[in-house]
Amino acid sequence: MKAAVLRSPGDVFKGPLDIVEVPKPQPAAGQVLLRVRACGVCRTDLHVVEGELPPVRQRIVPGHQIVCDIVDGATNEHPLGSRVGVSWIAGVDGTCPYCRRGLENLCDSPVFTGYTVDGGYAEYALARADFIFPLPAALDDLHAAPLLCAGIIGFRSLRVAGVEPGDHVGLFGFGASASLAIAVLQAWNCKVYVSTRGASHRQLAISLRADWVGSEHEKPPVQLDRAITFAPSGDVVVAALSSLRKGGVVAINAIHLDRVPQFDYDSLLWGERQIRSVANMTREDARDFLALAGRIGIKPRVTVFPLDRANDALAAVKKDAIDGAAVIVPGA
Repeated sequence: MKAAVLRSPGDVFKGPLDIVEVPKPQPAAGQVLLRVRACGVCRTDLHVVEGELPPVRQRIVPGHQIVCDIVDGATNEHPLGSRVGVSWIAGVDGTCPYCRRGLENLCDSPVFTGYTVDGGYAEYALARADFIFPLPAALDDLHAAPLLCAGIIGFRSLRVAGVEPGDHVGLFGFGASASLAIAVLQAWNCKVYVSTRGASHRQLAISLRADWVGSEHEKPPVQLDRAITFAPSGDVVVAALSSLRKGGVVAINAIHLDRVPQFDYDSLLWGERQIRSVANMTREDARDFLALAGRIGIKPRVTVFPLDRANDALAAVKKDAIDGAAVIVPGA
């Protein structure tokens, strides 16, 4: 099969992925073999490919937003030919204190798709049968792919922030994940305030009917009940915190953050304001979000890249050269 293989982390603008022929994987007990229909490109892929997440294998096939068909290893729950999705969490141990508390996203020994096991920048992939998700028929392949991490983790961010219907919610940064979260917030009758650096991202937020849109230097016109930061910047966290009402919450949706600068406790954190981090997702998050996405018809903007151009897809995401999401399609 054809796959995009990372042998050594490097600058995505220098083409670190090799497009090569490799053996088709064979499923072990408890695994399914999947034919990849589409694979969304996530910013976490950039952290893997460029080495911001330390390498854990000598070679890896990235990609963890996989829309696929089961071609081997079918189960009663997931018959042969079923269309399913695969996300970032590829497996947990099920026995650590966090798993036993129902917090599998904090598992001490997790496995990650496209990082510790091969992912979806390929024609075929393997997955644990208990970590795949049926996809609603209302979601086609291209538009389902970005939902499988950016959408799920954005949904979990709203949960971590404690968003309630009718809240005033700030989204700081407006890439793929935030552009999906806004649809959920609107379904919950929330007012949405977007602060983001890129002019094209501000235009996207306007087109998606955000209630207010400003630059990274502008402050929302109201005090926010909740805020979610999507940029890997500590400065953005402080900007979000400065926009909260007393008792408000900032949820940091980032697997990597550059730093958190000093800030004034008395004016920014006092008053029972809170800062929370968002770590991974659970299977419950995935099932709940995908069902909701099917009901409300979330349809992200996508740009398609063939597998041969996987490096170009990563470069486009890094440059913010596309609105919405990049999706790699093996047969394109």
